[in-house]
Amino acid sequence: MTLPMTLTWMRIAAIPLLVGVFLFLPVEIARPLSAWIFGIASATDFLDGYLARRWNQQSTFGAFLDPVADKLIVAVALVLLVYSDGDLAVVLATAIIIGREVFVSALREWMAGQGISAAVKVSQLGKAKTLAQMFAILFMLYYVPLFGVIDVHVIGYWLLMLAAVLTFVSGAQYASAAVIAVRRAETSDSGR
Repeated sequence: MTLPMTLTWMRIAAIPLLVGVFLFLPVEIARPLSAWIFGIASATDFLDGYLARRWNQQSTFGAFLDPVADKLIVAVALVLLVYSDGDLAVVLATAIIIGREVFVSALREWMAGQGISAAVKVSQLGKAKTLAQMFAILFMLYYVPLFGVIDVHVIGYWLLMLAAVLTFVSGAQYASAAVIAVRRAETSDSGR
């Protein structure tokens, strides 16, 4: 097994650890420690892709598993935040983020079945959405004021709201691009 694939599997293995720490340790320890677990796991997301490309260790299974690992840890962390901090805005943001991921994953799978999956690429907005999500979750998990004065939870909360907006807009852009790709494919098929 390659190092990039090992990092991806480690991200998946971090999920039960994240849940256990968050739910079963005293809050003053659990929140910062769960943030560290999530932060390290998130860093492996960037590292495994970079190493796979740099060392030419890309594989179809790795290309499948990497986004699954990302979506799993983000979804689980969001559910933990809804459980502990779940005001209506956090619940709605979580529903938007998880709903978009399910929708886009299903759309990608359907497009792959139609042979047009390459027509829709990840956008810069999608990358900004991912970054906002990661920092929002990291800060909200950490919860404890940084240096005793910086309310990272509030910063994370507003980043989560931004992430939800970016998630919705990037999902709409993806759907729009998919509709255009489908229409092009249908037009080229009917022209034969």
